[in-house]
Amino acid sequence: MDILLLTTFTAILFLLIAAAEPLAARLSIPFSVMLAAVGILIGGGAIFLLRTELTDTLNPIAESILSLPIRSSVFMYVFLPTLIFQATLEMNIRRMLDDWVPILTLAVVAVVAATLTIGYALSWIGGLPLMVGLLIGAIVSTTDPSAVVSIFRSLSAPKRLARIVEGESLLNDAAAIALFGLFMSYVMLGVPNPSLAEALGQFPALILGGVVAGWLVARIALVLMGMFARFETAQISVSVAVPYLAYIGAEQILGASGVIAVVAAGLVLNFMGPGRLAPAFWVNLREVWGLLAHWAGALIFILAALLIPRLLGEVRLNDLFLIGVVVIAAFVARALILFVLLPVLTGLRLSPKIKRPYRIAIMWGGLRGAVTLALALAVTESLRVPVETKRVVGILATGFTLFTLIVQGTTLRSVIGLLGLDKLSPLDRALSNQVVAVALQTVREGVASATENYDLTRETVRSEAKRFGARLDEAVERAEAEDNAEILDRDRITLGLIALAGHEREVILQRFRERAISARLSEQALFDADRLIEGARSGGRTGYQRAARSSLRYGPAFRFAAFLRNRLGLSGTLGRMTADRFEMLLAKRFILRDLHGFIDRRIRRIHGRRVAELLHELLNRRIEAVETALEGLRLQYPGYAEELERRFIRRTALRLEEREYTAMREDGLIGSEVYTQLMEDVTRRRQQTEGRPRLDLALRKNELVRQFKLFADLDDAELKRLSREVRTRYVNADHVITRKDTPARSVFFVASGAVEQEVAGQTTRLGRGEMFGQMGVLTTRLRRTEVRAITPTSLLVLDEPGFRRLLKRSAALRQAVRDSVMGKALAGDVLTMPELQVDAPALAAPAPDKAEAPEA
Repeated sequence: MDILLLTTFTAILFLLIAAAEPLAARLSIPFSVMLAAVGILIGGGAIFLLRTELTDTLNPIAESILSLPIRSSVFMYVFLPTLIFQATLEMNIRRMLDDWVPILTLAVVAVVAATLTIGYALSWIGGLPLMVGLLIGAIVSTTDPSAVVSIFRSLSAPKRLARIVEGESLLNDAAAIALFGLFMSYVMLGVPNPSLAEALGQFPALILGGVVAGWLVARIALVLMGMFARFETAQISVSVAVPYLAYIGAEQILGASGVIAVVAAGLVLNFMGPGRLAPAFWVNLREVWGLLAHWAGALIFILAALLIPRLLGEVRLNDLFLIGVVVIAAFVARALILFVLLPVLTGLRLSPKIKRPYRIAIMWGGLRGAVTLALALAVTESLRVPVETKRVVGILATGFTLFTLIVQGTTLRSVIGLLGLDKLSPLDRALSNQVVAVALQTVREGVASATENYDLTRETVRSEAKRFGARLDEAVERAEAEDNAEILDRDRITLGLIALAGHEREVILQRFRERAISARLSEQALFDADRLIEGARSGGRTGYQRAARSSLRYGPAFRFAAFLRNRLGLSGTLGRMTADRFEMLLAKRFILRDLHGFIDRRIRRIHGRRVAELLHELLNRRIEAVETALEGLRLQYPGYAEELERRFIRRTALRLEEREYTAMREDGLIGSEVYTQLMEDVTRRRQQTEGRPRLDLALRKNELVRQFKLFADLDDAELKRLSREVRTRYVNADHVITRKDTPARSVFFVASGAVEQEVAGQTTRLGRGEMFGQMGVLTTRLRRTEVRAITPTSLLVLDEPGFRRLLKRSAALRQAVRDSVMGKALAGDVLTMPELQVDAPALAAPAPDKAEAPEA
């Protein structure tokens, strides 16, 4: 095809893409449906012009359109990696992990179920070979949920539901294309027909190979992007190469799934990139990829739709029957997942509850599109696939795609309206009325102030004030209506908490844009804010508080990091996670304190004084919990919080300085040359503050040993010897340190944190500087206590021989042991031990009113 004609056609396609989006919005149909309609019209029009006898003038243009080099390889190797990679960059991985069960169920399990259902239906009813039916099932199992997601967003549907559908779309394509590659190899000429078990048995290898390839490419890309830190365009160029290298490497080198490789590469870059790349660059990177994906998605839809008239050129009556079989089988498989399996998972508390109307919308919104057509095209192009198989696959895949686009796509919004998903609940309507009334009152005050400042004509002001006053009176009347007055305080509290968490989210984004917090921590903070919103929506005050406590809890990752440090001596992971927690707690403390003003400015005016006071109380509890957690870390790592606070102050000062220079340039006080020089200086100093101070997890045994009053009478030589003998151990909250009826071989000293010990039904807490386990070591009997950490705790551990030697050297320790056994049944045996008799004659008897310590 002539390059000039190809360039002209490409430019026209971009104009059509630009016009399709506003036209789709005007007609209230999904954007993808409009793009498909444009492609079908172009392709069908070209065929009509060639075959009609009305005119031959436009035949060259029609022939050029039909001769476009549209091949499946263009879709699979050019457009598809872009779409999948951009989707992974936009994913909120932490939130997706919360819903991994329904996402995997709707994606992987649903794809396998749909493939098997359609394959066996075509084999039993349509008489097709099983492998051909399974191939068709894999092709039509790829869904394009962009339509239903966009509508859900416009209807303010639950974010969790939209997130589940988005996660399904990504993994759905990956699983379906992997299955397609598997079954495609078995329908080619000369390949023996395998059993279903043999075919599915190769599926895990395809997945694993793709994951390895994607992980490797992403890690190399991160290294390169770190080397090009000063050159943003170079970093973006590296990111553009990532999906294509991952796809080609997996397909051509490892013989694995290229789509899985792209997904893995995107997830690795999404998870690790924000912590290694500058925040501003990460924002720009996502914007660039968003534009690339928009173009790629639009082009793949139009170009694939161009092929529809050609693929349907040899349709027969029996083919229409087979298309109906595919449609029914696909809906049956989808219904089984949504209405049978998902409720079971919800009952097992493995999945959130999805209301029936939303499940119907998800089922009806499972449109097929460009990916399905691209896979069908790959089959029709293959020279090793039988001719009849190519014809059947092309017609059935294309016909099913047309059904979903024409029937489901054009009626999706109407179905959602019939389900009542586009209507506000009575509570939301009542809230909306009150919000409008409060907002208009604020607007009236602002308009009155503006008219005074600008000295407008009195008659104009009076007529507009009268008009606005009528609208305000109407809004107040609706807000004070009887149905609005019946809003329960419980509901007002829930709505207030949702608004408060939403404002917290906005503050986090603002702090991120101002570079007060890093991209990685902002993602974690946004993750916690989303949990607060969903917790308040589902559980009211209780759900909000549960989500707030969850954000401060030490999870499995912390426990695993502690295991690596304690057992393998690998402290890097624990150090990074602890430093992240330090920084997160400091950022949360600043953010939460700013929320009190929002309660007074906004929530009090809408929901009243009682609700505002309760929200103040709940917010104060959160602040207190954050302060407590932060204080625990301060005690454990003294000085590190101060370093982080200094860094925060420096970054805040730089932000304010940058703002001042920008304002001076806009006011014309400084020229562009001076402004550029000043900003370069600010950038240089900001790079110096970007690096976080290193957190030393070595616990510096020498310093910790010197902090114990029990060792205060030891000289420097003895302290050095003791620091060599003790071991450090870090445990998370709720970790059981010692159990009942176990041999006692060590004594523990609390360096930081707190522990709780239980003996004979009594519970005692021990804090920094105290010891436990000494009674079991001295008596050589089984432990009678269970000791559990109640906060993250650092311990010094000394074995029995070392403890006995230390008793002989430290008078303070000997006295502490004597005090701990006073009043115990075994006190006589313990006090007569040689280690405690070193200075016994010189010691007076213990005071009779000394508090009895429980046996440890």
